[in-house]
Amino acid sequence: MKEIKRDLYLKKLIDRKENDLIKIITGIRRCGKSYLLDPIFKRYLTENGVGEEHIIKLELDSIENKEYRNPNKLYEYVMQKITDDRMYYILLDEIQKVEDFESVLNSFLRKKNLDVYVTGSNSKFLSSDIVTEFRGRGDEIRVFPLSFSEFFEAYEGDKRDAFNEYITYGGMPYILSRKTEEAKSTYLNNLFENTYINDIVERNHIQKDDKLNSIINMIASSIGSLTNPNKIENTFKSNNISDITIPTINNYLNYLIDAFLINKAERFDIRGKKYISTPSKYYFTDVGLRNARLNFRQQEETHLMENVIYNELLVRGYNVDVGVVEINEENKEGKKIRKQIEVDFVCNQGSKRYYVQSAFAIPDKEKMRQEQRPFNYIQDSFKKIIVVRENIKLWRNEEGTVIMGIEEFLLNKNSLDL
Repeated sequence: MKEIKRDLYLKKLIDRKENDLIKIITGIRRCGKSYLLDPIFKRYLTENGVGEEHIIKLELDSIENKEYRNPNKLYEYVMQKITDDRMYYILLDEIQKVEDFESVLNSFLRKKNLDVYVTGSNSKFLSSDIVTEFRGRGDEIRVFPLSFSEFFEAYEGDKRDAFNEYITYGGMPYILSRKTEEAKSTYLNNLFENTYINDIVERNHIQKDDKLNSIINMIASSIGSLTNPNKIENTFKSNNISDITIPTINNYLNYLIDAFLINKAERFDIRGKKYISTPSKYYFTDVGLRNARLNFRQQEETHLMENVIYNELLVRGYNVDVGVVEINEENKEGKKIRKQIEVDFVCNQGSKRYYVQSAFAIPDKEKMRQEQRPFNYIQDSFKKIIVVRENIKLWRNEEGTVIMGIEEFLLNKNSLDL
C-alpha cells in the first residue's frame, strides 16, 4: 500500500510548532493520529535538522512503556532526557493512559525548551475534556478519516471506481490494506462494536447498550434528515419502547458526538441571520462505518454523497450549517403561507462564505429549478455551488450558480474558489 502523506495535518503541526501550547491531536480512533506523529511529523523534524536525541517519543499503550503511565515516572523520564537548552520535541501517544496527565503536560509547558504533542483515545480523551482541562493552554488539531483525495492517492484504480469504493467502505486508513469485501466489512463491524461502542459504554457508565445501539441505528438510517430527541422518542414509542426519556436520548447523542463518531449540523436562518435550535441533522464522520452499522443494506447514494460533501467541508476547516430560507408564497387557494426551504450547507471560514447544494443528478430544467430555488432568495453575493454525481469539470448557469461534479469538488482543494 502506498504511503498516505496527510500533508494537510502535517502543515497544521508545522504551523503550530514551538507556539508555547500543548498540541492536542484528536479524532475518531483508528483515523491515523499516531501515524501522523510518527513517522510523518517525526520524519519532518529529522529532515529539518532536529537530532534524534531531541525527539522524545513514547507509545504509552505499549507494554514496554507501562511504567511511564505513572505521572511521576513519565515526568522523570522526560526530564532525564533534557541535557541542554536546545528545543526538545515531546511526542506522547495515547496520553490518556497516564493518570493525572493534565498535571504532567502542564508541567512540561512551563519548560521553555519543550514542545509538546499528544494524541489521546476517545474513551477518555474527548473534545469536551480538552475544553475543560487545557483552556488557553492547548491547541487542538482535529484529524479526520481519509478524505477522498487522500484515499485516491493510495488507491489503485480510476476515480470512478475509487469513489464507489469510498462511499461504500469509507476512509478509515486500514481499509486500503483489506483486499476483499468480506475483510473490509468485517474490519469495520469489529471496529464499531469492539472499539467505539465499548469506549462509549465504558466512559459514560452505560448499564445497557441496547438503547444506545437503537439510537445509533436511527441516526445511521436518517443521515441528512432533520431530527431531534423528541422525534427519536416518538419513534421509540411507536415501536412500543417507552422507557427512554428525552434527556437520555440527548445524552446519548452527545456521547456519540464526543466520541467523534457523528457530527451535528445546526440550522441557520440565512435571511434572519440566527440559529434555529431544533431540529438538526447528523452525519457520520466516516460513511463506511455508517454503512457497516446497517450491514450495508441502505446504500442510498444521494444521502451518502451528501455526507461525504459535509465531511469534506469540515476537513477543509469550514464551519458548516444547514441553511434555511424563509419565504412567503401562495397556496392553491391563493392564500399567503410562510414556508422554509433549505440550502444543504452554509460554509463559513473567517470572511468567506459559500452555499453548497448536493444534487445527485440534474437531468432537466425542472430539477435545476428546484435545486436553484433556495439560492434565488438569498440576498448576498457569496458563491453558490451545486455538486452533482456526474463527472463534469465545472460550468455556470444563467443565474451564476456553479455546477461541478463530485470528483472535481473532492479532488481539487481549490474547488470552492473555481
